[in-house]
Amino acid sequence: MNRADSRRLAVALEALGYELAARAEEADVVVLNTCVVRQQAEEKVHGRLGSLRPLKERRPGVTVGVMGCLVGFRGPGEVAERYPWVDVWMPPSDPGPLLDHLVRESAADEGRALAAEAKARQARFYEGWGLPSRERGRRVAAYVPAVLGCSHACTYCIIPYRRGPEQSRPPEEILTEIRALAEQGVREVTLLGQIIDRYGYDLLDRYTFRTQTPLVDLLHRVHAVEGLVRIRFLTSHPNWMRDDLLEAVAALPKVCEHIEVPVQAGDDEVLARMRRGYTADDYRRLVARIRETIPGVSIATDVIVGFPGETEAQFQRTYDLLAELRLDKVHIARYSPRPQTLAARRFPDDVPPEEKERRRKALEELQARIAAEINARLLGRTVEVLVEGKKKGRWWGRTRTDKLVFFEDERDRLGQLVSVRITWAGPWSLIGEPTDLPSEPRRAGRG
Repeated sequence: MNRADSRRLAVALEALGYELAARAEEADVVVLNTCVVRQQAEEKVHGRLGSLRPLKERRPGVTVGVMGCLVGFRGPGEVAERYPWVDVWMPPSDPGPLLDHLVRESAADEGRALAAEAKARQARFYEGWGLPSRERGRRVAAYVPAVLGCSHACTYCIIPYRRGPEQSRPPEEILTEIRALAEQGVREVTLLGQIIDRYGYDLLDRYTFRTQTPLVDLLHRVHAVEGLVRIRFLTSHPNWMRDDLLEAVAALPKVCEHIEVPVQAGDDEVLARMRRGYTADDYRRLVARIRETIPGVSIATDVIVGFPGETEAQFQRTYDLLAELRLDKVHIARYSPRPQTLAARRFPDDVPPEEKERRRKALEELQARIAAEINARLLGRTVEVLVEGKKKGRWWGRTRTDKLVFFEDERDRLGQLVSVRITWAGPWSLIGEPTDLPSEPRRAGRG
C-alpha cells in the first residue's frame, strides 16, 4: 500500500512542477512514507527521521514531510513534538497536506497564490493517475489500492488504528487509474486491500454491482481494460473468500492463479485470541476448495509466531499445519506488541525473543524445504514469465503463480510475456532460458 501511495504522491508532485532528485541531500522536498505494522519497521522510521535533522539544519528551506502509518488517520499526535523539524504530517494515502503546504510556500503574492492553488487542484485531480514520468514505459507491474483501512480489528493488528476504518474506492475511480497505468506501459496490476475480498460491501447503497460479490464485478471490469495481461489481488481473509470469487479466478484469463490468504496460526486457541474468526480445520477446507476450483493454483500465507500465550504445543500445531498443506510461500513474522491493539492491552508478551526467533527459523527451514520441492517440479518445464526488469545482467519476472524467474537474453524483453524453460530451481527463485522469439506482449493465456 505504501508503494502505491508513494507512486500517487509522485504523480501529484510532478503536476506541481517537481521532479525526482537523486538523493535526499539534493532535494527541495523530502517525504518519508512510513510503516509501523511491526516494531522493527517503526524503529527504522524513527532512525531515518533522526537522520533528517542535520539536513534540515543545513538547509532550512527544505520541506520535510512524513506520510503513512506513523502519522495515522487521526494525525501525528505527540510524535510531532518529538520531531519539530518535520514541516508536514500526512495521513496514509492523503498527500493533500503536503500539496497545500507547497502552494503556500511558493505563493509570494496574490497572483502567484491563485496560480499555485489552481496547480494544487490540478495535482489533486490527477492524484493517483498513472506513473511518474521517469517510470512511464518502464514500469511493468503496479499496485492499485481498492480498499483503504480495515474494520476487522484482529487483536494484534495496528492497521485499523492507523489507516482508519474500511473504505472502498468507487469502481470508476479505480478503473480510471488502471486505464491510465495501462496507457503508460503497465501490463499487470494488483488490487490492494487489507481484506480485499470485502471490496465494495460498503458501497452497496451507492453503486450497483452485477455480481453477488462486488470484487468479482470489479475483476470483470478490470479484465476489460486494454493493454493489461495480468491481474492479481491481495490480501484475502478466510472468512470472506467466496466460491464465486474463486470461480472468477479460474474463469478470467487475465486473473492469475495465485491466492494470498493468511492463516496466522495453526492452533484454534491462538486463532481465537487473535480474533481471526475461523479454526485450523476451516482453513484446511478453504485450501482444499481453492485447489479444487483453480487448477495449478499457488497459495501464499502469513504466520505470526510467539503470539502471547502461545505454548510449544500450540506452535507445533502451526508447524504441522504448514507441513501438511505444503503452501507455495509463507511470510513469517515474530509477534511484537503494537500500541492501542487489544493484544497489547490485554495479553502479556510472554514468549521470550529468543524463542520467537527459534520458532521463526523452524518455520523458515520447513518452508524452504517445501518450496524447493514444489519448484523442483518445474525443472525442464516451460513457464510464462512477465518480464519486469533486469538485474546483474539477467532479466527477471514472475510466472502467473508468482514464481520469481531469472534468464539471460541480449534482446530487450521488458514488459514482454516470455516462454522460459526452467533449468535450475531453488526455494525462492528459478533460472531458465527463453524459448520464444521476440514479440509484442501477447494476450494472456493459461501457461
